Amino acid sequence: MTTTWTISQLDRKTADGFVTTAHWQATAVDGDYTASIYSTSSWASGTPTIPYASVTMAEVLDWVWANGVDKTATEAALAANIALQKAPVTASGTPCGQA
Repeated sequence: MTTTWTISQLDRKTADGFVTTAHWQATAVDGDYTASIYSTSSWASGTPTIPYASVTMAEVLDWVWANGVDKTATEAALAANIALQKAPVTASGTPCGQA
């Protein structure tokens, strides 16, 4: 299984250029199976000390994880989702036959 973390968008204050919100996504792929989690992390303006114009994706991901997003637990949840896709424990359907 391969897990990829990405930042899809950053929100910032135009007055000082500091990032206030990161929109992140973690996606796991195992063959034909995919699971993903999307969320946001926010900070007070100026809390991350690197302005938008200079920040890298790796730095923002470090901020996300330092801000309370548990990387290990998130990746475990993605793995559990894929495991359920591979071996479902529930199913849905409609009744067979006619009344």
